[in-house]
Amino acid sequence: MGIYLNPGSGQYKMALNSDIFVDKTPMIAYLNSVINTEQRYVSVSRPRRFGKSMAANMLCAYYGKSKDNGSLFQNKKISNYTDWDKMLGKFEVIRLNMIDFMFDCKDVDDMLHCLIEEVGEELIEAYPGSGHLKRKSLNHIMSTIYARENIQFVLVIDEWDAVFREYQEDKDGQKKYLDFLRNWMKDKDYIALAYITGILPIKKYGKHSALNMFDEYSMIAPMQLAKYTGFIEEEVRELCKEYGRDFTRLSQWYDGYEVSDIIPPDPGHQKLIESGKELQPKKYALYSPFSVVKAVRTGLIHNYWNETETYEALEKYIQKNYDGLKEAVAVLMDGERVHIDITNYQNDMTTFNGKDDILTLLIHLGYLGYDYKNKEVFIPNAEILDEFRSCTKGNEWKVTFKALMNSQKLLEATWKRNEAQVEKMLEEVHDIASNRTYNSEAALSYAVQLAYYRAQDYYTFIPELDSGKGYVDLAYIPSPQYSDKPALLIELKYEKNSTTAIEQIKRRNYPDRLLHYKGNIIMVGINYNKEPGRNGSQFKHHSCKIELA
Repeated sequence: MGIYLNPGSGQYKMALNSDIFVDKTPMIAYLNSVINTEQRYVSVSRPRRFGKSMAANMLCAYYGKSKDNGSLFQNKKISNYTDWDKMLGKFEVIRLNMIDFMFDCKDVDDMLHCLIEEVGEELIEAYPGSGHLKRKSLNHIMSTIYARENIQFVLVIDEWDAVFREYQEDKDGQKKYLDFLRNWMKDKDYIALAYITGILPIKKYGKHSALNMFDEYSMIAPMQLAKYTGFIEEEVRELCKEYGRDFTRLSQWYDGYEVSDIIPPDPGHQKLIESGKELQPKKYALYSPFSVVKAVRTGLIHNYWNETETYEALEKYIQKNYDGLKEAVAVLMDGERVHIDITNYQNDMTTFNGKDDILTLLIHLGYLGYDYKNKEVFIPNAEILDEFRSCTKGNEWKVTFKALMNSQKLLEATWKRNEAQVEKMLEEVHDIASNRTYNSEAALSYAVQLAYYRAQDYYTFIPELDSGKGYVDLAYIPSPQYSDKPALLIELKYEKNSTTAIEQIKRRNYPDRLLHYKGNIIMVGINYNKEPGRNGSQFKHHSCKIELA
């Protein structure tokens, strides 16, 4: 038994000896099914305190060569599976926690040097004559062991993404680290299973993963490992029953993450046609293991998240100056959901190109839940909402919350065709906005979109809707569940007048594009003058005209 090579089952025994142990051993059955296949590269990403290290310790205890590892699993759920022990103790396990290599290392180069040297020394000691460290190559040593002894390895790497969290600005170092992992693992016969776990998914460059041999099981799509992502409802109910805790109260505080075990084929797929029925994913409600264990053991239900992360960890991201980010956070805190595009996020903590990238990171950090089907994020529970409240107490947030509250009133005034009220409310938005002067029609368009932010609850928003004779600036099409609401066509003018905006809507026959809503279309003309008084008012920048189409 070594520090890295076959570290044994000591850490897993500590979990077994604890007051609360939730049996996640069936996860091993799935991993056994991918050993020595093209799917043997497994990347599991979870927020802090979601059981990542415990799972890694469990795998070391099961796969590593040890005299007593069989007794640790004989009475566990894995023993109910056929051939549950066929992989038990069959491999040399290399267990790494990347944080361990960072305390005494000054940079990534130094960290990799220490890793290669320390792991290499243990391998050579266990298998004399298998290589030498002068080549600085674990590949050579492990290839030699495999060729001579026909022995394969299971690699278990915890906190694999620590490089991207601790050396956030060292892009060259990050690439060296990824190159090292790829060269060490990819297409290597000596690898029976590579299991890496951390907070972040694998770093992307553009649309592509830097370690594309890995299958990724994340908070967004945990797939076959969904029910091992955290505690599921059945497990929490059993704990509450055993310890005499109120499940309803506990679930209000810690329930809320939603995951599915598979992504079903698209409708019309051949498998669906042949089976005659749609394949449905099994959905799980997830709980944070750390918070549940604390609450069940102590009987105190409150915010344990701040024992894992301080609220400043969240604050530094939601304070970033991206268009619409603060408004989205305010809507989420009001219990609503926000549609986002997760595809452009680069899986690191520094590369952000807009609010959607920030919100995607917050999914992986555990601050947001994700609805895969509808592509929406939401605040999962009272514990996380408490974190958001802690870091949105500043005056700048008061402005945002007020603007969002007024947004619903603005929408209702528009439905009632109350021009004076709409003008007044647009003026209020302008007065509290951080940018008090719109320098163009495009800037005005963005400001009006923010003012009508709550319209997304009722409408599909289409900027620059093509009418065939031009483009209406802003179009709001009622969602199916709100088909009674009027369609809104909003035309914007800058340093002109609102009557001109309405005339343009009519002249270019914009309403004809929405024949399905004929008789229930509202035309809105909005003009902004940089200098108050240009529109006949002594103080208003905005003028508005509203008519039925």
